[in-house]
Amino acid sequence: MSLLVKICGLSTRETLQTALEAGADMVGFVFFPPSPRHLSLELGRDLGRQAKGRALKVALTVDADDATLDNIMDALSPDIFQLHGKESVARLRDIKQRFGRPVMKAVPVEVAADLAVLPGYTAVADRILFDARAPKDATRPGGLGTPFDWRLLGNLELKLPYMVSGGLHAQNVAEALRVTGAGGVDVSSGVESAPGVKDPEMIKAFIRAARASQELSVR
Repeated sequence: MSLLVKICGLSTRETLQTALEAGADMVGFVFFPPSPRHLSLELGRDLGRQAKGRALKVALTVDADDATLDNIMDALSPDIFQLHGKESVARLRDIKQRFGRPVMKAVPVEVAADLAVLPGYTAVADRILFDARAPKDATRPGGLGTPFDWRLLGNLELKLPYMVSGGLHAQNVAEALRVTGAGGVDVSSGVESAPGVKDPEMIKAFIRAARASQELSVR
């Protein structure tokens, strides 16, 4: 199965184009005002048109209500929702039924006990994203540039596809994949020159490094 590479938090036509040309499988757009990567609906519509048919469009939201999701559906028409808040299993089910889109649930990880939520979420979600747990005083749940202990996923028996994020960059993505056995990686701050400012060369380097690690594992 081929590795999925997701570049998240894209906010300009130029950096989106770089990600698409470099071969990103998923491109993520953030709709969460506290984030430096937050998009207006207008810009989301524009970037969505650019990405259509070239990569899966992922809408990242945090405990969003139906009205917010309605607006995102109208503007972006995402291929998948990434739910990065404290959404319950019931809420995941509601979103899938209402909007007819797959959902990827972000699970924050710091200690092994954090994985106890998996049975509930995996019964409904289409994909799991493991991310580093944010500090208690953080204003947002992800995109903070810190990794978690990947060894916590070492013996994971998960029938659902899963991805890893949190503190990834071109220099450590191969190790993250080796330790976790994940089928995908998700990067945001690791391809930025400043919070919210994507760097085209870093995007290309990350995708190259991820693809190279996959080629090595296939040999």
